[in-house]
Amino acid sequence: MATIDAYKMDGLGNDFIIIDRRENSINLVKEKIIELGSRTNIGFDQIIFIEKEKENSYPITIFNSDGSEISACGNGSRCVAYFLGKNLNTKEIKLKTSNRILNAKIVKDFHVELEMGKPLLSFEDIPLSKTINPGNVSLNFNNKIFDGGFCVNVGNPHIIFFVKDCFEYNLKVIGPKIENHNLFPEKINVTFAQIVDKTNITVNVWERGAGLTKACGTAACATAVAAFEKKLVNNKVDIKFKEGFLNIEIDKSNNIFMTGPVSDIKNIKINI
Repeated sequence: MATIDAYKMDGLGNDFIIIDRRENSINLVKEKIIELGSRTNIGFDQIIFIEKEKENSYPITIFNSDGSEISACGNGSRCVAYFLGKNLNTKEIKLKTSNRILNAKIVKDFHVELEMGKPLLSFEDIPLSKTINPGNVSLNFNNKIFDGGFCVNVGNPHIIFFVKDCFEYNLKVIGPKIENHNLFPEKINVTFAQIVDKTNITVNVWERGAGLTKACGTAACATAVAAFEKKLVNNKVDIKFKEGFLNIEIDKSNNIFMTGPVSDIKNIKINI
């Protein structure tokens, strides 16, 4: 059994293992990712591999704790950017996911801004399995109708329901049902959001492939987009999670900027 170096970080409790593959090729099979992701083991929401620099950007490969590969992770990308910024002694880092280029900037110690790009709002791009209005989705299960859902893709698919009390709903029960609904061919992230005022939203998030999470960067972005499109908030809003806030700004070109804290970098050993 080999032992490798890895790094543990989190953004508002949304936690990650980072494995640096810029110099050494390290591969983990799905079963190993699931094993390591268990909260009885190291535990994480996502595991992220940093690849060799290519065309002035650093490709990243992201897996959920259930072993499924995903195309976006906002808080994880901010953590990777901070790690690379410290490693390379620079404040600006460009990351490449499977479908986007992400520009990151260390704005101060333990705070990173990430330019997420533009949201995708058509049913084909989210994607949905039916030609329906993505801004007003109704789901019916357990003899209960969940209506007014807003679907958007910010690198990964999300549905947001705006409610009076976002913690009134048991996402451990509802979350997986919505995530795996047949309307969502690639599954979906689920957020119940509570508008506080024009600049503040409180959220409760079920993350596709990871479950109930303390925070989710792309969910913050998706919620801000949904609320802004519905004219519920301004273009700059704080999204409140259990351990703090992410600030989301949507500029005049519809680009999304996410700024928030990251943890320190903890070196760990993993047996593979």
